[in-house]
Amino acid sequence: MEIEVNLIITDYSMPGMTGFDLLRKIKESESLKGIPVVIRSSENVPSRIDRCLEEWAEGFFLKPVWLSDVDKLEPHLLRNYASVLVKQLFTSTSLN
Repeated sequence: MEIEVNLIITDYSMPGMTGFDLLRKIKESESLKGIPVVIRSSENVPSRIDRCLEEWAEGFFLKPVWLSDVDKLEPHLLRNYASVLVKQLFTSTSLN
């Protein structure tokens, strides 16, 4: 069974690495680089936020995360969902 990841949400402060470090590893990986990454933090450090966004984070949310923040994720989730639906449609209607 193949699992499709639509979005990665991570904290900035983690044991062993930062969210920025994780973001760079994801974006350097051929198999993961297309997955949107959102970083969240309780610390409002503009230079940290800018750095993450410059390195292709799809968003940076300050904690607590509000419903309006979650609404911003919808296009990323729907984009991948639509892709799956199109694949299913073409697979189920292939010409014999």
